Amino acid sequence: MSKRTVLDVGNCVPDHASIKGMLCSHFDVDVLQTHGPADTLKLLSERMVDLVLINRKLDQDYSNGTEILRMIKADEKLSKLPVMVVTNLPDHQEAAIQMGAERGFGKLELRDPVTHSRLAAFLGSPN
Repeated sequence: MSKRTVLDVGNCVPDHASIKGMLCSHFDVDVLQTHGPADTLKLLSERMVDLVLINRKLDQDYSNGTEILRMIKADEKLSKLPVMVVTNLPDHQEAAIQMGAERGFGKLELRDPVTHSRLAAFLGSPN
């Protein structure tokens, strides 16, 4: 299976490093990073990714990351792209699912085998 690409949106440097470390230790992936709507949509128009992870609250301005989810799902070219929202809050996870996201995970669940299983559906078998 070829290497997959994950786009991590709106996480601060330490959180991005933790997410990237988990992804790269379990899957054969490249992990890209964007910070807000403009750079995210620009990257997605230029490059194919296999999964988008969006932080519930964007690090750059603490705005709601689900606005980027809305934009992706409203774009005909991107609407089928799998997106997960990164949040530990169950009600926010459910709201994201209602908006078209896949069930995501929280930063406290990075080592949880359930998280790895959810990711494997889009990234292939874990290493």
